[in-house]
Amino acid sequence: MDGTNPKRAVRRWLLPLSALALIGLTAAGRAEEQTAPEAEQAVTAAPLPVFAPSQDALLTPEPAVVEQAEPESEATSLGQGVASYYASQFQGRRTASGESFDNADFTAAHRTLPFGSRVRVTNPRTGESVVVRINDRGPFVRGRTIDLSRAAAEEVGIVRAGHGTVELELLSA
Repeated sequence: MDGTNPKRAVRRWLLPLSALALIGLTAAGRAEEQTAPEAEQAVTAAPLPVFAPSQDALLTPEPAVVEQAEPESEATSLGQGVASYYASQFQGRRTASGESFDNADFTAAHRTLPFGSRVRVTNPRTGESVVVRINDRGPFVRGRTIDLSRAAAEEVGIVRAGHGTVELELLSA
C-alpha cells in the first residue's frame, strides 16, 4: 500500500514524539546537575529547549499525515472506469511492450496510454489505491478500462469480485 494504514501512521507519529521527549528530559537533567561556576559558562551557549508532553497530548494524537509518493498537483484525472485483473495463465507471457508479464509486479494494461505511464488506481468504495506502470495493451472486454496485475488488484480490493469500478489518475506519461 501507499502508507494509508492508520496504525502505521500513528506509529510514525509516536516514535519521533517519544524521542523528542527523551532528548528534552535528558537536557533538563543535565541543566540541574551543573554547579554555579558551570552555570555561568552555560549562559554563553544557547540552552536546549525542554519538551515534556502532557498526558493528554499522549492520549489524543493529532490526525495522521499520509505521505504520498506523487504530488497531487501533477496528477491528471482520467475519470472512472471498470478494472479487472489478469488471469494466472498469462504469467510469464510477453506483453505488448516486450517484457515478460509478472502477476506480482504493479503493472497494468490500457488501450491508449503510452508504455511506462504511471497511473494511480483508486477504489472509490474503499479508498484504497495503488500506482501501476502501463506495460501492455488491453483490456479487450467491452466495458473494461484497465487490466491490473494480480498484486495491484489485491491492493485496491477487486480480486474477490473479479472486477470493480475505479478512479484513474495519470501521474506521468
